[in-house]
Amino acid sequence: MRRWMRSGLCLAPLLLAGCSGSYEPPRLTEKQTSELERALSGKVAGEKTSCVNRAPQANLTAISNNVLLYRVSKRLVYRNDLIGSCSGLSRGDALVIRTWGSQYCRGDMATSADLMTGMVTGNCALGDFTPYRSPPK
Repeated sequence: MRRWMRSGLCLAPLLLAGCSGSYEPPRLTEKQTSELERALSGKVAGEKTSCVNRAPQANLTAISNNVLLYRVSKRLVYRNDLIGSCSGLSRGDALVIRTWGSQYCRGDMATSADLMTGMVTGNCALGDFTPYRSPPK
């Protein structure tokens, strides 16, 4: 028992140090960067917001395991950098978002799943939404 406690006490500072560091999401691949640039081309970034209305005609697209695009219209696209990583999104797994009410909000929990096997492949949460709008003509 004492031996286990001593080794546990030795690991405690390492575990705490790992929690205190800042999280840096994985970098996008060249293909993902190209897809993101193409989707946001000609649009201007606005101020981040924590919630957006869910629109029936909107399209939610995964760019990577960490980046989503929420297309409301041709003129308005929101970028969402997930908190954590929903592994499998970049290979086409489905994203299930648990929301409360009629909005997507920062902190809403999400799960990625392989629909063929029914396996959960990742868990994450929505981050802030950055609007990208086409400038007026």
